[in-house]
Amino acid sequence: MPTIVRMAMFAALAAVLTINPAFAHHPTGDAIPTTFLEGLLSGFGHPVLGLDHLAALVVVGLLASRAGRGWFILPALWIAAMGLGVAAHLGSVDLPGAEFLVAGSLVVIALIGVFNPALPLAVTGSAFVIGGFAHGHALAESVIGAEPMPLVAYLIGLVAVQAAITTGIAVAARRLFPVAADAPAFRAAAGAMGAVGLVFLVIAARSLA
Repeated sequence: MPTIVRMAMFAALAAVLTINPAFAHHPTGDAIPTTFLEGLLSGFGHPVLGLDHLAALVVVGLLASRAGRGWFILPALWIAAMGLGVAAHLGSVDLPGAEFLVAGSLVVIALIGVFNPALPLAVTGSAFVIGGFAHGHALAESVIGAEPMPLVAYLIGLVAVQAAITTGIAVAARRLFPVAADAPAFRAAAGAMGAVGLVFLVIAARSLA
């Protein structure tokens, strides 16, 4: 494992001592959005304010950049699975160990980027579907009970911001990390995102203690 990845992981683990498990994942805190604008802004902000969700989007974009001509398929799979996760939670479908699945899926996807970013599309896509569903389930928590209009706006915001981040990262990574020249830097970036996931795994474990 590259030295820079190990350093990132140690730094992330040290951050556990200072991270509040109740870190705000939502721009309006615990308040349910009540208007179209509130729902839209919440959808835009939720995946960005949640560090685990943001890190997942970054690593999704990184791996998409290695998928050749069909790179856009991976972000599409993630977003579609995220939508299914949101729908499942809104439909009162429980996901046991949701916090572990959210953080764990981030770690697994990041490890793919560190050790074998050229895995077959079916393998990486399966990981994306599972991870996207778990993250979508978690993202729906703050809008349970919202009226249809702000709920639709929230979903529009979620899809728009996640599509923008994943595709933007994919395009940037294709320029910054050429496959042959900068593989160590690419793996270091994926490893740093995995370290974030590891932090949240520890936080989830501490919350159960």
